[in-house]
Amino acid sequence: MRRIVKTSILAAIAPLALAACGSGAKTPTTTTATACVRVREPALKPLLRLSKPKRELTPGLAWKAIVQTNCGTFTIALDTADSPKTTSSFASLARHGFYDRLTFHRIAAGFVIQGGDPLGSGRGGPGYTIREAPPKTTRYTHGVVAMAKLATDEDGTSGSQFFIVTGPDAQLPPQYALLGRVTSGIDVVDRIDGLPLKSTDPQGSEPVNPVVIEHVEITDQ
Repeated sequence: MRRIVKTSILAAIAPLALAACGSGAKTPTTTTATACVRVREPALKPLLRLSKPKRELTPGLAWKAIVQTNCGTFTIALDTADSPKTTSSFASLARHGFYDRLTFHRIAAGFVIQGGDPLGSGRGGPGYTIREAPPKTTRYTHGVVAMAKLATDEDGTSGSQFFIVTGPDAQLPPQYALLGRVTSGIDVVDRIDGLPLKSTDPQGSEPVNPVVIEHVEITDQ
């Protein structure tokens, strides 16, 4: 499973990625979250072999990803300045409907929530990877979104899996490609972080009831 551990040292099997820098203080919560709607576990998607996007998002615009889930909606401000390749890949996948009906398959409470895997196991991806090492000053703080990678991958390698930091500071080294930061609906993220889990594994577990990404909309408005 692609994951990160709760220290600055990555697990040899499966690290996770977070994004952005900032203070360790939690972002003020909003009031967008409601109780999660009970839904069925979605069917696994067939493995896809997509091509890397050939075009990057137009620089200078305020690109956002609006993520709708059965637990509410949150918005990620995409960091196109530091991560033009990473954000463009994520946007291309979203526009192709890749993330629709995928789950948050891993919750490590007070650390990260992770999703974007078509296999739902932490081992899936879009059929390609890109590499874009984050700035050396990157800190993975509350609300930062970054891309997951294997411990054996080079810094900044990513496919489709992403994670959102739910603790004040994940204290990870700057090895995970930045995607952006949650700027609206952080209470939805925190709600997902607090859901009951299937196991007590300190590295995280699936939630008892599925958290499903219904749709990801990319906009510059």
